[in-house]
Amino acid sequence: MPERYELEVANENERLDKFIAEKISTLSRTRIKELVKDNHILVNGVNEKVSYKVQQGDHIVVNVPALKPLSIDPENIPLDIVYEDEDVIVVNKPQGMVVHPSAGHPDHTLVNALLFHTKDLAASPEGFRPGIVHRIDKDTSGLLMIAKNAQARECLEEQLAHKTNKRLYLAIVHGNFGENSGLVDAPIGRDHFNRKKMAVTETGKNAVTHFTVLEQFQNYSLIQCQLETGRTHQIRVHLAYIGHPVAGDPLYGPHHTLKGHGQFLHAAVLGFNHPKTNQWLEFKVDPPKIFTQKLTELRETK
Repeated sequence: MPERYELEVANENERLDKFIAEKISTLSRTRIKELVKDNHILVNGVNEKVSYKVQQGDHIVVNVPALKPLSIDPENIPLDIVYEDEDVIVVNKPQGMVVHPSAGHPDHTLVNALLFHTKDLAASPEGFRPGIVHRIDKDTSGLLMIAKNAQARECLEEQLAHKTNKRLYLAIVHGNFGENSGLVDAPIGRDHFNRKKMAVTETGKNAVTHFTVLEQFQNYSLIQCQLETGRTHQIRVHLAYIGHPVAGDPLYGPHHTLKGHGQFLHAAVLGFNHPKTNQWLEFKVDPPKIFTQKLTELRETK
């Protein structure tokens, strides 16, 4: 059922999201941010940012729409579960699996598999991505953290927002490097000419990728990337932008490339503070067989 709250401000200079979270215990700050984004929270009739400092006398109206009912079918799809407890799941997603249902991929996703595995997944406002805190592309393999309850979801999302978690990727890319490491700091937004692609653009959102060169071959290199931000297709866009597109990338790479099942990109390391105990957890998984086989072939041509 939808809910409506009306709040009066007595204390000044407190962030809007913090003020509402203190007054309405059932709403997390993550949920409040979503409600603000969708114009469901008004301050004196105006849609303010979550960072707005409330003033004495402000009249705040909070409309909480009912969550969309979940109509995703559980599917008995094998999962490579690296870690699980009552709050979180860490999975090693295979290359070729979509993370959550969408118009083009209504089923056979990681979410379908998770729903078969457990009924304990944090609800999402959209309904189609329960438990999902962050995503990796369909043809990117590797580690993802899944939230089993609302508290875990908010905590893990805050770690992503504050850059306190750890995400390391391995990538085989085109070309060789003259330096051992580097940084790409370039905003990413929707490509103005192709809506299916992202691009470095002045109007995009801040995006930062660090990279370290691990090994170089004839015409290709193995690098490690660390994300500061998590924009859509970030590593793929940034590496193409600096002239080293990910090998096998059908969207941002050249036609002549390494043959496989899409881009040679693997989320190898994932670290975060446990949402309940605050204990640091860190996990590492090897790339899929096709990735390691291609590395072996490249090493033989050195």
